[in-house]
Amino acid sequence: MLIRMYPENPNQRHVRQVIDVLEGGGVVIYPTDSVYAIGCDISSVRAMERIAKHKGFDPARPNLSMIFNDLSLLAEYTIIRDNNIFKLIKRNTPGPFTFIVQANNQIPKLFKNKKKTVGIRIPSNNIVISIVEELGRPLITTSVREQDEITEYITDPELIYEKYRDFADIVIDGGYGNNEPSTIVDCTGDEPEIIRQGIGILEW
Repeated sequence: MLIRMYPENPNQRHVRQVIDVLEGGGVVIYPTDSVYAIGCDISSVRAMERIAKHKGFDPARPNLSMIFNDLSLLAEYTIIRDNNIFKLIKRNTPGPFTFIVQANNQIPKLFKNKKKTVGIRIPSNNIVISIVEELGRPLITTSVREQDEITEYITDPELIYEKYRDFADIVIDGGYGNNEPSTIVDCTGDEPEIIRQGIGILEW
């Protein structure tokens, strides 16, 4: 199913439609402030495994991140003891960044492994933020990436729908996406380190 949503004012009925799919264990493709992404409800292990298999990840060690709507739920899934790290995240969110931080004991339970770190995102896109806010918990997320194409990321939501209609339960058309991913900042060492420079320019 392809749904058109507008970032300026996401239709609440469409948001609710997406929530119903997520709560039912479905997989959704949605826009972010960088590239389009594939995601599911954090409580749906089966959907998580579907995404991991589709992306070629080991389901026991999925390379997946989490999307939050704000900073309020971070403490439920992460451990950020350094106040400077928290301030760095706060200063740069919402924005096109993935921050790798220490996971608390909820993450191994969710991923059914001994995962000690997790990527967190708070994108500047009202569509996905409205969905996460309505859901009341984070989305598990990974980018729509095409290794076999000249451009690694598909930016046209209609082309995304054509390619993924048999995999995703809903594709949200939120307009053209970017073809540059988020900037990844590793916050687990002594000092924060940019390990992938993407679209986001970090404010230190």
